[in-house]
Amino acid sequence: MSKLPSEHKFLDLSDYGRLPARWIANAFKKTRVTAIHLTTMFIIVGIFAILMMLTKQLYVSAILLIIKSILDAADGELARLKQKPSYIGRYFDSVSDIILNFFFLATICYITNGSWVFAFFAFLAMQLQGTLYNYYYVIFRNKFNGDKTSRIFEDKPPTAMSGEKQRSVDKWFWMYKICYSIFDKTIYHMDKNAKHAEHFPKWFMTAISSFGLGFQLLIISFMLCVGWEEYIILFFICYSILTFIFILIRKGINSGWVGNYVEKVN
Repeated sequence: MSKLPSEHKFLDLSDYGRLPARWIANAFKKTRVTAIHLTTMFIIVGIFAILMMLTKQLYVSAILLIIKSILDAADGELARLKQKPSYIGRYFDSVSDIILNFFFLATICYITNGSWVFAFFAFLAMQLQGTLYNYYYVIFRNKFNGDKTSRIFEDKPPTAMSGEKQRSVDKWFWMYKICYSIFDKTIYHMDKNAKHAEHFPKWFMTAISSFGLGFQLLIISFMLCVGWEEYIILFFICYSILTFIFILIRKGINSGWVGNYVEKVN
């Protein structure tokens, strides 16, 4: 099942693992395996990816990062397939991602004898990139009647869904807030009016999807395979320049100047 109605789907560069994720979800559809089990599986795979980096088995680590990305898509796919959306699963997934991202970059810094200061800034940059993509994507989904498990503003604990305990939802919500609030607030203040935007062209959503976690892990995997591991941290710091460019383009689309420029070029 898709997060969006078919007429509003766009080419999501970070979602390359969707097809195998659907195979995995269908394989577990009639079993007791839940979305949270798959989230736990991607945590385990992520830990093994780190161990492979530490032992300099970078090709294996790259493959494990891709598998992690596929499983990251499969947990939500299974939840939708079983029609059991879960706020606990949504927050568990997000908290697991940010912790793994930190240790991925920390491990890369360690094996390349890089700067820990740069590694920290790369982590912040990577999270801001992902937050911008998620911010626009959630607005896009809400606008076109897509999946609503993720909310535009995570300002208070949501009401527990069927099968969830409110106390557990509250606990995971606050864990999510601790991990993500600084990034959510930063992106919101950079583009407060995005929620009122009338247009999110498919080409723009495709472009911004290059900030999605799946695509970020694909970049890391590629750089590990070609021997560029020492440049990964610097890459994500520099890559953040696009954050400001994407925000300017988003504002330009809704003010009309981007559309007018495209018309003139054509």
